[in-house]
Amino acid sequence: MATRPEKNAPLLQRVRHALAGLGHALRQERSLRTQAAMLLALLVFLGWIRPPAIWWAVLILISVAVLAAELFNSALEALADHLAPDQHPQVRIVKDCAAAAVLVLVAGAIAIGLAFVVYLLRR
Repeated sequence: MATRPEKNAPLLQRVRHALAGLGHALRQERSLRTQAAMLLALLVFLGWIRPPAIWWAVLILISVAVLAAELFNSALEALADHLAPDQHPQVRIVKDCAAAAVLVLVAGAIAIGLAFVVYLLRR
């Protein structure tokens, strides 16, 4: 099996490719832009109220997990649309499952956010 040259590219080149993908997704996907804006707002809020480090870790971790899921969902949808430009029932299931993965993570993020609000109210 032949390997593609970009698989063994220098780290900086691979990072450039990853940043190009992130930039493309941010330009094309409104939901990703929304989630990224929410992460930035969260960071400002955390800097303002200065909660314990564990809350920083948990809230940032769930936020970047949502962003990663959005990126995977976008990549999968782009690939599915390329391979099956016509609506195919199996492709629809794949795309719906990928969207559901994002939804599950967002629900978890909301639950963690609510736990944080309870923490703040009890401080």
